[in-house]
Order: sequence, then structure tokens, then C-alpha cells
Amino acid sequence: MITLPELALATNNGNEKNLHRSWRSIEEFSETPEFEEFVRREYPSQESVLIDPISRRNFLKLMAASLALSGAGFVNGCVYMPKEEIVPYIKPPSSETLGKPKYFATAMTLGGSATGLLIRSDEGRPTKASGNPRHPASLGATDIFAEASILGLYDPDRSQAVLHNGEISSWSQFLNEFSTVREIQKQKKGAGLRILTETVVSPTLANQLQKILSDYPEAKWHQYDRTPYDNAKAGSMLAFGRSTNVVYKFDKADRIISFDADFLDSGGGKLRYTRDFISRRKPESINRFYAIESTPTLTGAQADHLLKAVPSRIIDLLVSFANIFGIAPESYTSANLNDSDAKWIAAAAKDITDHAFASIILCGNEQPAWVHHLVHTLNFKLGNIGKTVFHTEPVEANPVIHSDSLQELSKAMSLGSVDMLIIIGGNPVYTSPVDFGFAECLTNVGFSVHLSLYEDETSQRSRWHIPQTHYLEEWSDARTFDGTISIVQPLIAPLYGGKSAHELLNTLSPDQGKSGFDIVREYWKSQNTGTDFEKFWHESLHEGIALQSSLPYIQLQEPAKVQAVSSPASADDTFEILFRNDPSAYDGQK
Repeated sequence: MITLPELALATNNGNEKNLHRSWRSIEEFSETPEFEEFVRREYPSQESVLIDPISRRNFLKLMAASLALSGAGFVNGCVYMPKEEIVPYIKPPSSETLGKPKYFATAMTLGGSATGLLIRSDEGRPTKASGNPRHPASLGATDIFAEASILGLYDPDRSQAVLHNGEISSWSQFLNEFSTVREIQKQKKGAGLRILTETVVSPTLANQLQKILSDYPEAKWHQYDRTPYDNAKAGSMLAFGRSTNVVYKFDKADRIISFDADFLDSGGGKLRYTRDFISRRKPESINRFYAIESTPTLTGAQADHLLKAVPSRIIDLLVSFANIFGIAPESYTSANLNDSDAKWIAAAAKDITDHAFASIILCGNEQPAWVHHLVHTLNFKLGNIGKTVFHTEPVEANPVIHSDSLQELSKAMSLGSVDMLIIIGGNPVYTSPVDFGFAECLTNVGFSVHLSLYEDETSQRSRWHIPQTHYLEEWSDARTFDGTISIVQPLIAPLYGGKSAHELLNTLSPDQGKSGFDIVREYWKSQNTGTDFEKFWHESLHEGIALQSSLPYIQLQEPAKVQAVSSPASADDTFEILFRNDPSAYDGQK
């Protein structure tokens, strides 16, 4: 920078516009044609500012006019700025050191599985989400959804008030009307009471729901998630006669073949699976990965051998693969493979056979139930069960087929059998299949309440809307992909006076008015009667996991061969659409 007031007088013939100014170069000071041309070429949008900067006098004129206009707007009622006061620390709390962050362990649930996190807190405000190194689902890693969840906490579009038929109300007014309806349902043993949730992996919430069903024996609990794993659950039922949860050990697998399964970038175990998979990409113990996919994925990008195919072709390739092992369904007529695809499948099958007991075969969640059944059979056939593929009891508290559950609820509402509906999370008016007619059926319910982070389509059609707490504002618990339990602890008080699912359901219990902390703590105290509960509680909060809480592996009988499968109708001029979560936007929810 050069400040030369005397030089300005000498070289600009007393031009006062250059008095007491700063310049970035001699050329700018001299106002040469070369400098003006340079500005026009390099900074066209700033030309007027750089070549003819505004004077101090004109700046003050414009500011005065702006203030006058803003004052006029305020007088006319166009602009309203609420009075706010910022109160600084007079004496910081003893636990706070300004400029030094703190870290707290908690967990975030997404898609029916929890991920362990460490949340950074600066002066009492959550600012950053990182993976918890001691949590089996993250091992210190995190994803974009956990990172973005901090922004969700401070999102100004979040619901900030209790609404009654679209009008601002209060929690106390809601309780007044709720208590009247609740007493009616008590007399009817809950015959008209229905509760709709997303996938529940919280032991405390599941316990509350079971107690409600015990107190209201005629009531029913329904579940519907935006992205349920209905096909995988139905496939487990076909193979074993029961719903199971599958856990893969990619760090122990020498060979892997995936039929359109994006296991590195989707599902509750993706962070752990990525870490385990990468651990075997070393020269001394490298694995080999075969991938067949219909759309480009991060998982396919890691494959040693990649085969691209349309969704319907995936099944043909899998049946051809299974036929080599003699377990393909006889009733399925697959299209003939071209020579290239046939050689690819044959080579993959031979390599997998050579590494029996140390391979993994998996398929995408979008595949039909019988395809999941076939994959279970293949893993048994190759001896992978108990070596690289393990089964546990379901992580989901009540494993049901979500589409069937929502359809049952929609039918009951259409018949006028539902008097009281409590919807916890989700947005079924927007996400449910259109042929269910959920939105129209909801109008038949006399009393409906929706607990949600946002005032969405379901909130607008419900009689009551209650703002929901963000996971960083509430006490809860959740299971991860292998069943490990984490205690969810808040880092900040609810910004908008929201309520958690525990607190809303507590209004149906005899001991109403409990806080989320009391509900969660009392549940775990009842589960740890023979141990030092205080030690368990503080260790669980500190570590971010309840020690030794993962689900044990279970023994299963080898499934029978897949039977009675019909081949899909196909034509060369048809379109194929595959609905799956986006790796960046998930299912589009905020």
C-alpha cells in the first residue's frame, strides 16, 4: 500500500479526489490507460468501483438515505426487528474454558441403525460431528449425514411451535384435549388407538410401546419407514422362517461378490464395512472383489472386476451363478447370457469356489425376497456362515413388513376404526404409496397428532403438530448394525421447546410428566439390577456404547432350495426404474 498525499498534489494538478487515499500500485495512483484496461479485463463486475471509487461524502449520503428508508419501513409496519440482548459471561462456569472445546459421545439414528459420534461443543454449542473411535459402527469415521446433522440442529426452518389445526397453540392446551381422548380410549381398552412410528431401534422406546400395548390391549402399533428393508426381512423369513440380522466380516473375506449391493456407501454398517474392506486391500493380504451393478456406486468403483447390467439382468446373472452350484430355482427361466457375461460369471464362480469358507456373497436390498433367500443358501453352500457371514436377532425392536403394516393402518382408518392416531416422526402423507390413500384416510381420524422436526405434509393434515427434539437435544438410546447399544445424550437444551418420542408416549402412561432423562435412565436401571448401575451408566455415557451389548450370533439351519419362482416379463422396449437412496441426499429428507 502507498499513501502519498503530497505526491498527489504535485502530479495531479491539485485534483482533490486523490487526497488521503491508498493505492495498490503506482499504476492505479497514476490512473494510466493501461491500468484501466487491466481492470476492465480482469474485474469487469468491479470496474466502476475500482476505477471510480465512491467518495466518503457520497458514501455518507447513501448511508443516510438507507437509514431513512429503513426507518420509514419500520414506521409503516413493513420491517420489524425484535429486541434481542446478548449477555456475555460475567464469570464463566467452572467447567468451561473459553476457546477450549469439549467432546461428548452420543449416537445418531438414520435408516434404522445408529452411528456412534463424538460431538464437539464450543461454549455449550455443538459445532462439529466426528466418528467415535470406540464405537463398532464408526471406528472414528463419519459420513456426510452425520456432519450435516449439526446444521439441522440450527435450521431456522425447523418447527418452533405446537400447532392445533394449523394455528399456534401450546403444550398445555394439547394435554388438555389429549387427556380427554385418552380417558375414552382407556374405557375402550384402546380399541380406537393406533401408533405409527418409523423403524424403532431404541430399547427404551420399544419398552414404552410394549407397556402401552399392555395398558391398552386393543391398541395397535404400526411401523413405516421411508426406506424399509422389507425385501431383506421377507427373504430371511423364506430362508429361515424368522427374521434375522446379517453381519458381514469383510476383514476375513478373501473373495467377495456383490449383486448390486452398495455396502460401502449405504446401510447402517457402511462405515465399519468400509474400514474392514480397506484393511484387506494390502499386498500381503489383498482380497478380490467382483461387483455387478446397475448404477455407478462407490462400491463398484472399488471392484477388481466390474460387470454393468440393468436391474432385471442382475437376477439373471445371479441365477446363472447359483446354477453352477446346483441350487438355482428350477422354475426360473433366465435369459441366455452372452459369451462375455457367461465367461465372467464362470470365472467368478471358480474363484469363489477356490476360496470357500472365506468368501462373501450379498445382494442389494432392492432385490426380491426370493433373491435374498437364494443368497442365504449360497453362503451356506460355500461354508461362509460362521466364518465371514453371521446372523443375529433383529436389530429392529419389532421386525415387520412395513408396507403391510401401513396398508393395514390405512384400511382401518378408511373404515373409521381409528379414533386416535399418534404419528412419531416420518412423513407418511408424502412418502406412503399413493394407492394406500393414506392422506385421504387420515381425515377420518378424529384425533391425530404428529411429532416431527418440520411442519410437513403430515403435520398439515393432522389435528395436532408437536415440534420434535433434534437428537442433540434429547435423551434416548439406539442399537447399531450389530446390535451394540449407545446412550443418546443431549448437548444443548431444546432450542424450540420440542418434545422427544419418549416424552410424547409418556403422556399415555400412568406416571405422566417424566422427562426424557428419567425415562431412559429408569429403563436401564431396571435392566441392570444386579450390577453397579452408576458405574454402568457413567461408563456408557463416557465411552458412547453400553459395554458388551452387541447381539450374540445365532445358529441357523441351512435353508431349503428356492422353489416356485416366476420369471419376470421383459421386453426390449421397456423402461426399468430402480428406487434407492441417493449417496449424497439420502431419501431427500431435511
